[in-house]
Amino acid sequence: MRDTQKAQALYDLTRGWFAVVPLVIFPATFVFDAPFGRFTPSEDSIFLVDGLKSWIFMELVSPAAFVYAFLRSPLSVAGTAPPITLTHPPTFLAALFLLHYLNRALISPLRTPSRSKSHISVPASAVAFNTVNGSLLGAYLSSPAAQTFLSGAFRRPVFWIGVGAWAAGFVGNIVHDEILLNIRRNAKRPTTAARTGGEDTDDDANGKKKKSKGEHYAIPHGLLYRFISYPNYFCEWAEWLGFAVAASPAPSVASLSLFVATVSPPWLFVFSEVLLMLPRAWKGHKWYHSRFADYPKERKAVIPFLI
Repeated sequence: MRDTQKAQALYDLTRGWFAVVPLVIFPATFVFDAPFGRFTPSEDSIFLVDGLKSWIFMELVSPAAFVYAFLRSPLSVAGTAPPITLTHPPTFLAALFLLHYLNRALISPLRTPSRSKSHISVPASAVAFNTVNGSLLGAYLSSPAAQTFLSGAFRRPVFWIGVGAWAAGFVGNIVHDEILLNIRRNAKRPTTAARTGGEDTDDDANGKKKKSKGEHYAIPHGLLYRFISYPNYFCEWAEWLGFAVAASPAPSVASLSLFVATVSPPWLFVFSEVLLMLPRAWKGHKWYHSRFADYPKERKAVIPFLI
């Protein structure tokens, strides 16, 4: 028999910190730009790393940590992995998580025509986040608490509503990312570069153009881009909100202490994503307006009609 008390204590401690740290970081991210993409530092440095390779590496960490924790099942007394069958609700949800990261870590980046370099701090912080997040989610879905909550889940409408929201967000994320990828693909065609005045350029942190890296930015159009600048972010939030609804009970928001005590990893993932991505969407929205004089003024940043 294993000592699950130590594992539970570590799980609860990590879960508590994971609930608080994004709240602390949130205000700072409105001031400091994460140095990748359009906010990549303009000057070359030994601290700049290949954007594509670093992305793949840092995103693969999450499913790796998840699978390890899920199969090890640290919170169960027996320490045996849940049944590896899609007829078992926790394993079904685990498959959804891994499907997301199959696209995010491999399919999507390998289809990207080009990607700006990233400051080493970006993959380093992403590795830390993904290690903790993947481990917490894997430990939760293999835990007795998840087994109890998800018992008979396939017969509950709310479970399928959550799964439906996850699927809609997953597809929406891919479709809107494809619009951005098509902008880059078209920019690499000689006729397009000539038509846009040779804007086959990268951008420094101040939005100024500079040659050499082959990046290109233009105004995206279509679908939710009619309403917001970052529909890929919005769809990802919808995806993980649906996952959380299906996977676990909602936490109490009566107070911060009750929230920390009751929040489960699926809900932590949603809150962390919103807190860490909202400032970048807001600043990117402002960047679009400063870069393009004809940028649609009616668009919001990331939530239709609101923000």
